Amino acid sequence: MRHRNNSPMITTIKERCRVCYSCVRDCPARAIRIADGQAEVIPARCIGCGNCVRVCSQRAKRVLDGTGDVRDLLASGAPVVAIVAPSFPAEFVDVAPQVVAGMIRAMGFDYVVEAAFGADLVAWRYRRLMSENPETRYISTTCPAVIGFVERYLPQLIPHLAPVVSPMIATARALRKLHGPELKMVFIGPCIAKKGEAASEPVWDEINGVLTFREAREMMSASGITPHALSRDPERGRRHNVHDLAANDPLAMDFDPPHPGTGALFAISRGLVQAAGLTENLLSNDVVATDGRREFVEALNAFDKGSLQPRLLEVLCCEGCIMGAGMTSDDAMFQRRRHVSEYVRDRITEMDTDAWQDDLTGFEDLDLGRTFLPNDQRQQFPSMAELRAILERMGKRRVEDELNCGACGYETCAEHAIAIYKGRAENEMCLPYTIERLRHALKELGSAQEALVHSEKLANMGQLAAGIAHEVNNPIGIVLMYSHLLLETLPADSQQRADLEMIVEHAERCKTIVAGLLNFSRQNKITRKQTDVEELIGRLERAITLPPNVRLSVEHYLDDRFFNVDADQVLQVLVNLSNNAIGAMGVKTDGELSIATSGNGQEVVIEITDNGVGISEENLKHLFQPFFTTKEAGKGTGLGLAVSYGIIKMHRGDIRVKTNANPVKGPTGTTFRVVLPRIGDESLEPAV
Repeated sequence: MRHRNNSPMITTIKERCRVCYSCVRDCPARAIRIADGQAEVIPARCIGCGNCVRVCSQRAKRVLDGTGDVRDLLASGAPVVAIVAPSFPAEFVDVAPQVVAGMIRAMGFDYVVEAAFGADLVAWRYRRLMSENPETRYISTTCPAVIGFVERYLPQLIPHLAPVVSPMIATARALRKLHGPELKMVFIGPCIAKKGEAASEPVWDEINGVLTFREAREMMSASGITPHALSRDPERGRRHNVHDLAANDPLAMDFDPPHPGTGALFAISRGLVQAAGLTENLLSNDVVATDGRREFVEALNAFDKGSLQPRLLEVLCCEGCIMGAGMTSDDAMFQRRRHVSEYVRDRITEMDTDAWQDDLTGFEDLDLGRTFLPNDQRQQFPSMAELRAILERMGKRRVEDELNCGACGYETCAEHAIAIYKGRAENEMCLPYTIERLRHALKELGSAQEALVHSEKLANMGQLAAGIAHEVNNPIGIVLMYSHLLLETLPADSQQRADLEMIVEHAERCKTIVAGLLNFSRQNKITRKQTDVEELIGRLERAITLPPNVRLSVEHYLDDRFFNVDADQVLQVLVNLSNNAIGAMGVKTDGELSIATSGNGQEVVIEITDNGVGISEENLKHLFQPFFTTKEAGKGTGLGLAVSYGIIKMHRGDIRVKTNANPVKGPTGTTFRVVLPRIGDESLEPAV
């Protein structure tokens, strides 16, 4: 369906779109694309069924506005006729039919005619078509959305489309025969797809404007046109007769001829079958009627495959035209059916059957034929390997992972993956996938928050440590100096000398603690230089002292051995981690310390692993805090890992620990994993 002004029938108001995927779920043509989290209608694929408009609770879908074109027509001076769809009784439920005709005429139309007369002509033509071609199978062509679907997605079925115009076009041709070719036509009805039909190439010059019932009501409201009488008797629930309306309402005015008969049933599902005098026989299956967004697609596919072989398949995209997206009524479907049925029953009761038959005979030679053009929108399907790769990106690595929950708007995970392949969907539309990513993001956020808090603690502790260290360092130096001077004056066997040596020992320990504080608190500048990883590990081997119960193993898995680091500071980290590992193995007879290097083009990884006692879960979260230690008093200050952490972060690297302290869960031990970039950027702040 091509529009002469190249405007799509339906567009999305993005600021209103909440990405609920309702439109995706209800679009039979799969004409909705989700891009950057926003739903948009693909004009080339859209058949104008209006399901997306109907289900959008946010009113984020905008229908092509026909009011401007109609106002121009009414102001042009040319005679203009309003062709009103047979579903109007279901729209104007509180207004008498003759008042509806009067209200439409008050908008400025010269004639107001029921499209149901064109439906009578179409029904008569279908009856003749079936009689003259008993071996041919047909698909009805009264619904423009169905035609659009076939032309786009089942073009091989075009030869089976009944070569008969819709009631809208049939009415237009009949009126031009009556009133002349200069007559302008405006269709008013429930169907958005009629806007597309009016602009389609085979009939593009036959209808000059299309209004939905909603648009017609808006134009009436803007002009102050309101009904003056109700169409129903409050006691009996039946319509007033024409004479009562004419007497009681100044707007009451019957529709212009030609008047319809049973063609007014076209608005209801299976209306064509009844109006044409055909029978839907469940035994012979010569005529099959169906409707609804799912059912019509299934019926067409079955017709294509040959599993459904009726002589006539009557299909409607909606559950009857009374359920069209251009309606404003809130009534349920069966209420709408009742409104139409009552109107048709009253019409037939009062109609002049002979005059109606004469009208039909007068248009016996009217051309009601039309052609259809393929507009193939079918797309290539992915291979099984491509489909599997897309599913795996969404975390669906097994068949059991394909939940087919429908939250994305597609019935199966495979259908969603195909839409991703065709560029109409995104991974994030999958609710389980999005929830899993959110959980992972929250976990990472928690880790980052913990690291940030830890970094802030280190910074505060560093400021405190610097102040204490500078204040304590000088008096300790004086104590040590005078203690050594006194030691020189005392004999070796003196009790005072032994006491003084104890003072020196503990003062030296205080000096070591203060030195650690200063080392922890200072804002070191790292001096990078090209360093050989294997040579650095060799220096580490020489710097540590292995007890007899511990065996050392070193393995290198690096193609490129060089990286830019401050070798002395990194060595300090590795020595500290190795000594902690040796301490964790204690007197274990089969202690094993392993050092392994690996990496890639961007980073180098150094892992130090022991089979010691491991680190308990309660101690793990305090591991890099200053002054936290599991060693006995006098065996450590608890500053080593905090300093190591700071050095690695200044290199914009990372230090992680994996440990097991529970023998029930497996072998105990700890692995420290140090990751350092091969080339650092000193213009950046240290990572936290």
